[in-house]
Amino acid sequence: MRRVQPVRVGSKELIREINSSLVLGELRGGLVSRTELAKRTGLSLPTVSEIVAELIGSGVIEERETASSGGGRRPVLLGLKPDAGYVIGIKVTETRVIAVLTDLNAGIVERATASLGEDDVATVVRTVAAVVRKLKAQAGPVYGVGVGLAGVIDRASGVVRHATYADWRDVDLAGLLTERTGLPVVVDNDVNTLVANEQWFGAGRGVSDVAVVSIGRGVGLGMVLDGRLYRGAGGGAGEFGHTKVVADGPLCDCGGRGCLEALIGEPAIVAAAGCTTIEEAAELARGGDLAVKDVFDQVGRTLGTAVGNLVNLLNPKLIVLAGEGTRASDLFLPGFEEALKHAVFDGLQRELDVVVDDWDDEAWAQGAAGLFLGELFQPNLRPDEADRPSLTKRSA
Repeated sequence: MRRVQPVRVGSKELIREINSSLVLGELRGGLVSRTELAKRTGLSLPTVSEIVAELIGSGVIEERETASSGGGRRPVLLGLKPDAGYVIGIKVTETRVIAVLTDLNAGIVERATASLGEDDVATVVRTVAAVVRKLKAQAGPVYGVGVGLAGVIDRASGVVRHATYADWRDVDLAGLLTERTGLPVVVDNDVNTLVANEQWFGAGRGVSDVAVVSIGRGVGLGMVLDGRLYRGAGGGAGEFGHTKVVADGPLCDCGGRGCLEALIGEPAIVAAAGCTTIEEAAELARGGDLAVKDVFDQVGRTLGTAVGNLVNLLNPKLIVLAGEGTRASDLFLPGFEEALKHAVFDGLQRELDVVVDDWDDEAWAQGAAGLFLGELFQPNLRPDEADRPSLTKRSA
């Protein structure tokens, strides 16, 4: 039976933290006046003014400039103070660790990379810790670290239940990294870090229902449903690449047959095209090789049908295609769009938007920082979160 986590007993302090979170959430979107903050949050102007005074006093926000006025006193605009603190975001791949140091606006301040000679837990922890130390020395204070990697991850505990490209089972990666770095660490599926980047900087900003489909070696899915990142009961939501699309189809790395990933992942494309790299296959297709062009067309149609089923289930407002596979989007998009149109139930495509974002690895790392930042702006609602960093807590 899943244990229900206790919530902090209501108090003036908890209410203040929740209200501070509402104010900070609005300021993440840009410069806002006190009066406008009251309108957007539903809080009274005196309450907003009190919270703003505390946040200015703690150095988290600042008065920036005055706005134009139709008459009377010009309102003062408020904004986050970006250099009030920093967060480190990390993407762990099969061969590298890509890291960025960001400010409170998730703007990249410094960056670092390191090669992974092995994919065992000890090597990854040691390499990530070294990169964190390097970036931590560049600025301060650093509130914590966000890490994204492929796999089934229990976000609440930071335990990697299963790593996609390594033989990891039930690894407490967050705990190991916290021990080595001395910083709070959150760990999540790497596609969820891409979703975070979409919410901060991409087409998903301000959209309540978004599905981000990553394509490359594998096929992943991150979902924002009704404004909240959806991870599933055990952190395993989004294994879109392992949905079965062809009965008794090709063998997948997961051991199953007919998985979407086994049909449209880069290894499948390379094999079908008779090439050694996806770049070689794309070059042949763009050069007029009809057989290889047909491979990409079929990839698009298969993906379009699968995404159409996703739309029928979730009815998102926005579909984002991302990942390294989008480098060949010009080759598969025509087939994708046609198949999507035929697969989506009547009426659901009317307001559906589809965009392609070719984020690089650094953007995934920036998204990992965004995941930690998102928590930094939230109050600590449970007793076991008392030591978790939060900008809403009253400074000592």
